[in-house]
Amino acid sequence: MTETTHLDRAHAAMEAGGEAERLRYYQTLAAAELFLLLEAEAEDDDVVPQAFEVEGQTFVLAFDTEERLAGFAGAEAHYVALSGRAVAEMLAEAGLGLGLNLEAGPQAALLPNAAMVWLTETLAEGPQEVEAQPESFHPPKGLPEDLVTSLDARLAAAGGMAELAYLVGVTYDSGAKGHLLGVVDAVPGAEPAIARAVAEVLALSGLEAGLLDVGFFRGSDPAAARMALVGLRFDLPKPEETGPSAPGLDPAKPPKLR
Repeated sequence: MTETTHLDRAHAAMEAGGEAERLRYYQTLAAAELFLLLEAEAEDDDVVPQAFEVEGQTFVLAFDTEERLAGFAGAEAHYVALSGRAVAEMLAEAGLGLGLNLEAGPQAALLPNAAMVWLTETLAEGPQEVEAQPESFHPPKGLPEDLVTSLDARLAAAGGMAELAYLVGVTYDSGAKGHLLGVVDAVPGAEPAIARAVAEVLALSGLEAGLLDVGFFRGSDPAAARMALVGLRFDLPKPEETGPSAPGLDPAKPPKLR
């Protein structure tokens, strides 16, 4: 029997819950790695996905594990691995919907193009870069529990991008107060992806982007030691040593639909 995945659990919670659970499902979808089923092997980053029609709407097929894709299409199936966010962007532009885990999981879903457009537009506004100098840190207070849970899940999916992060309250040299996610020892070049991931968590939590800032620190920085004394710590998992399973594995460089 196929193991239950994060998407399965999020979909079941959405069906049983309300708006908060719906947002959490799309948050999980955006962060998930999806395996898009293709008609033939990708060439020069151009892909032709397998598609089908339901009531005049065209859907493409994707699965949240390689095992589910193989169970549906066979071990020799062609596919491309992308983040849910990248898949949504591709399908929104192409006017296509998403058939997710059809005949391959307990929580199969048909997501129309309108859902892909909504998700893409919701995530379109990236983080704003500002210059501010933290003056002091204190324990985080008053943040929604759902936000903390969502941050934990999203950082767990960012394994290999940084060593760890601290969620702290912060007072800046300007006198402004707020909350900060202090990311420690980020891999060079990973900072924009981490900041965007946090912005997506906020966008799909129904919260204002200004509720939480993101800062980057080295482990040798005195600020990292100060955050460790008062902050909520998130350890990012070490990445698994695996190579790309198909062209377009990098969500920052998705293939083109043909």
